[in-house]
Amino acid sequence: MAKGRIASNKVTCEQCYFHCNMLCALQLDEPCPTFRPDHPDGLRPPRQLRFTFRQERASRSAWAFPTAQEQAALHA
Repeated sequence: MAKGRIASNKVTCEQCYFHCNMLCALQLDEPCPTFRPDHPDGLRPPRQLRFTFRQERASRSAWAFPTAQEQAALHA
């Protein structure tokens, strides 16, 4: 389980920004995919994942075409 999360804290439609501001037009028993928590600052975008840099890949390819001399040697 994720650190800091508690299983009993399930979100409900009553906690949604759209429901609290009478902007929701859906009649569902569960929170919809557009759920945003109601906050005194208003509607806030969902948190984004942190950007992490990948390690540099090898600059040379694993396979290369044979040179002209190698091709000539193969067909000689």
